[in-house]
Amino acid sequence: MILADLGCDIIKIEEPTTGDYTRWMPPFINGESARFLSVNRNKRSMTLNLKTEKGREIFFKLVQKSDVVLESFRPGTLQKLQVDYERAQEVNPQIIYCSITAYGQNGPYKSKAAHDINILGLGGVLSITKDRTIPGIQIADTTSGLLACIAILTALITREKTKKGQYIDISMLDGVISLLSVHAAEYFATNVSPVPEKMPLSGGLACYHVYETKDSKFITLGALEPKFWNLLCKTIEREDLIPEQLREDQKSLKKVLKDIFKQKDQKEWVNILTDMCTPVNSLEEVFQDPQVLHRDMLSFVDHPAAGTINQIGIPIKGLDTTKMRPPPLFGEHTRAILTNLGFLETEIEEFKELGVI
Repeated sequence: MILADLGCDIIKIEEPTTGDYTRWMPPFINGESARFLSVNRNKRSMTLNLKTEKGREIFFKLVQKSDVVLESFRPGTLQKLQVDYERAQEVNPQIIYCSITAYGQNGPYKSKAAHDINILGLGGVLSITKDRTIPGIQIADTTSGLLACIAILTALITREKTKKGQYIDISMLDGVISLLSVHAAEYFATNVSPVPEKMPLSGGLACYHVYETKDSKFITLGALEPKFWNLLCKTIEREDLIPEQLREDQKSLKKVLKDIFKQKDQKEWVNILTDMCTPVNSLEEVFQDPQVLHRDMLSFVDHPAAGTINQIGIPIKGLDTTKMRPPPLFGEHTRAILTNLGFLETEIEEFKELGVI
């Protein structure tokens, strides 16, 4: 979605009978999946059956006119379909071909399927979360997408110099492991794996923690630097705690702060400790927050079927970005794309009858 937000013309190729499976996942807005609508704006949808000879012919016509192919099939699948990088490169030597898979294009696990939770477990993330709790967002999926975006943009810049395309191999597991730099550094130094809730920035320190307030809401406390810890202790009239910030018994220190934070409401603490404290917001509160609204992180777009729908705003500011267009209907742009490729109306109708589109 980032590349689409930045103005790239993204053609989403969907299988002709069902298309992207997220189109059929609830909840729905006037028959359109909210999940699909949330991540497919600024894209065009084309139906195409790559299992047919004519479908592959159309695909390679697209490759001739394209800069990038992005896919997420298991290794070997595109070779079987005969639309792999080697064949694409023959048609367009400057094509950039990016594959996102669970484990990468090589190694003993390359043919295995996996979901986000599997990658988080194998990559060690769940071992450093309390009670092996599953994070609230899909870290492996999101990280691999961001890495693919970075790699594609890098390849495009490189191509300006070399005039050659590249094949990019993105592994979800590699991406998750790359996020472990701080934790791995500790492990490499001590040969001891980090323990949940004892790591300084994962709940181990009382000065960097989440606390419940009088009104049964929650706040985050980030008083890591001495100047913030000192200010906190002075503000809560417990200057005796200033030398105790990093004491060994953090559990008892958390208990002290827990009792103190239960004495005022969330809003009061946020106003008092403005530079080190934020509320733990629900999604309803997130999209009413003045900073979020000021930064246009809540946006709207008119969809032909779903009507006016909410969208998360474009997170990159300062660049020339495209005007936000609605997520595409299933196969909405198939005919226009085929016409642009030079196919006649009679040919397009024949493709439809043969199940090519």
